[in-house]
Amino acid sequence: MELSFKEALKNRRTYYTISNKSLITDQEIENIIKFAITHVPSAFNSQSTRVVLLLGENHKKLWNITKETLRKIVPPEAFPATEKKIDGAFAAGYGTVLYFEDKTVVKGLQEAFPAYADKFPEWSNHTSAMHQLTIWALLEEAGFGASLQHYNPLIDEEVAKEWNLPATWKLVAEMPFGVPTQEPGEKEFKPLDDRIKVFK
Repeated sequence: MELSFKEALKNRRTYYTISNKSLITDQEIENIIKFAITHVPSAFNSQSTRVVLLLGENHKKLWNITKETLRKIVPPEAFPATEKKIDGAFAAGYGTVLYFEDKTVVKGLQEAFPAYADKFPEWSNHTSAMHQLTIWALLEEAGFGASLQHYNPLIDEEVAKEWNLPATWKLVAEMPFGVPTQEPGEKEFKPLDDRIKVFK
């Protein structure tokens, strides 16, 4: 049964215990990505967001790259915990969505609208964030659990090299996903009166 947009947003949580299983086809996962890229808004209709979907061995390869990158900088005594987290919470999933912003698009807007030049990188981040939330909610609707990770810029160079990505694509975030194997903990909400003001 399809969830309403409200239900998908409400149910969307950070899942760290996911399996290498999917309740839908790979084509249906691709369709989620294509839907979001087509319909999510962007500043000045810039359409600056780029997405890479990694499945199967490519998904595993990403987290191996991440692990080996961290091995070089994490103290040896602390690395086992890092390795356990990557292997158990991220690599264990079914796939990963990589979010990028195309710097060429941002630069073009800065040149076309110099009065807003300093704002376009910020608005680019807003655009990426809207894509992240939309895809996260749609993955939730499809029965997946996901989390949002930020191992960039540590892994940027290796990721670009491995998948032959344009140098102008700036990595923003990584979203591993899979069928949840455990429910997340309770979520606390701060009082709405402290977060919303209404003037009539």
